Amino acid sequence: MVGYGMIGSVYEVYPATPDRWDDVVELLDRRGSVKGCWCMFFRLQPDERRTQWGEGNRQSMCRLVQDGHVPGLVGYRQGRPAGWVSLGPRAKFPRLGRSPVTKPVDDAEVWSLVCFYVVREHRGVGVARALLAAAVTHARRRGAEILEAYPVDDMMGTVPADTAYHGWTSLLVAAGFQEVARRSERRPVMRLSLAAAR
Repeated sequence: MVGYGMIGSVYEVYPATPDRWDDVVELLDRRGSVKGCWCMFFRLQPDERRTQWGEGNRQSMCRLVQDGHVPGLVGYRQGRPAGWVSLGPRAKFPRLGRSPVTKPVDDAEVWSLVCFYVVREHRGVGVARALLAAAVTHARRRGAEILEAYPVDDMMGTVPADTAYHGWTSLLVAAGFQEVARRSERRPVMRLSLAAAR
């Protein structure tokens, strides 16, 4: 599988395919990654969240990967699994539409970038930037025209660790994203035109 976001030999990012399932497990089944979520939170209906947390979420994520849906990308630093980013067509994340913060801005067909996770020992060295660059490339290659994200505004202060999975504005601004809505003081909706990114 072709990798994304290569930076020398330090960072590599690949789609989460069946042959990388063990690396997905290594990332999403550890402390610090909201253990039990398995990056299924935005994909679930409310009743499913109550009944699937933990093993049910693991099985659901495993099915997505094994069936070839590519629910996210796995980032490596010096050959070790170091981070994860989840993205896909907005329709794959029904919970987004139920939140006043992330409800649709308009009728545009967008891809949504919903989750970042970087292993503690790999933070602050560029893994998130590599994941974001790979996410942009992945979405564009899959035919997306707009990539949308729902970060926390770190320009207004420190981003608490328990909300950092949304991403943060400075990371997205540096990649060319622009704010298109803000329904909560610290939670803008940001977009990148992938046609412009070509």
